Amino acid sequence: MRWNIDGSHSTAEFSVRHLMITNVKGRFGTLSGTVDYDPEKPEASQIDVTIDATSIDTRDEKRDAHLRSPDFFDVEKFPSLTFKSTSVKKTDDGFAATGDLTIHGVTKPVTLEVEGPSDQSKDPWGNTRIGASATAKINRKDFGLNWNAALEAGGVLVGEQVKISIEVSLVQAK
Repeated sequence: MRWNIDGSHSTAEFSVRHLMITNVKGRFGTLSGTVDYDPEKPEASQIDVTIDATSIDTRDEKRDAHLRSPDFFDVEKFPSLTFKSTSVKKTDDGFAATGDLTIHGVTKPVTLEVEGPSDQSKDPWGNTRIGASATAKINRKDFGLNWNAALEAGGVLVGEQVKISIEVSLVQAK
């Protein structure tokens, strides 16, 4: 059964250490894709997600412009981030969806820990919906996002580990 990501009710967020003391959070405002999911055969699921890298928002225009620049995402050359699953396995809490994550033109295998999907429900417009949450941790340097600055007191401006959190609302395809 094919499910389409409802981009207006879904989010892709991230968190990264800043100045070695706090976590800065951001989000991508535009994501789309499909999930082929049959509750009778969850291991046969296929996930295909595209995130618009230009839609990055950290609540700071200067930082967002820097993140769009060649120092980080280089959105003119690499306007999208993608995830395409290669396997889905049942876990105690949901599923482990392993797939190819492409950021900045670099593709690496990543496993998303998936909670859900939720039970099906009908929305006010007659569509059937389900929802799911997914998390992962990546090292940004694995994807060629190497820019950093040393701090006078020691350490670096931007941490390497990035926590990813995705919430998706899925609409059954007609």
